[in-house]
Amino acid sequence: MTKLVLRDNMYEDLFDFRREFDKIFNRMLTVTPWAKEEAGPWTAFNFVPAIETQVDKEAKKYTCKVSLPGIEPKEVQINVLGNILTIAGERKVEKKTKEAEYFHEEFAYGKFERTIELPEGVLPEKLTAEFVNGVLEISAPVAAVALPRKIEVKTVTPVAKQMAA
Repeated sequence: MTKLVLRDNMYEDLFDFRREFDKIFNRMLTVTPWAKEEAGPWTAFNFVPAIETQVDKEAKKYTCKVSLPGIEPKEVQINVLGNILTIAGERKVEKKTKEAEYFHEEFAYGKFERTIELPEGVLPEKLTAEFVNGVLEISAPVAAVALPRKIEVKTVTPVAKQMAA
């Protein structure tokens, strides 16, 4: 009978690699600018606001919503060049007191920039922006020619087709 040798070291190395990879990935998602010992080259753009865009075909309107809680409207820059919409700003770190003991620190801070390609037919010169309850809403009308339209299919009998020819 052959002896089976368990290669514990190989599996331990794999598990160690997985643990280290998970630590790196988690650090990338939760890094904070004031935690210098954990900071990496990605700290300049660690806050990424959620975005939701849609085209309402009935209202002929494009809407882009950006979640920006804790950011002042004056701190947000909106630019449009051709059909490219850029939203940039910064969520600044609040001053921390030395006496406070933090149990959870999950808020992301830092500069952000989101670039979105506007759908065909959106009129960029008519973009408007409103800031309500921490949500930036950018909207613009959509040209009717860019919206899909339904084409009716007509039924033609072979006799009628021959008479038309």
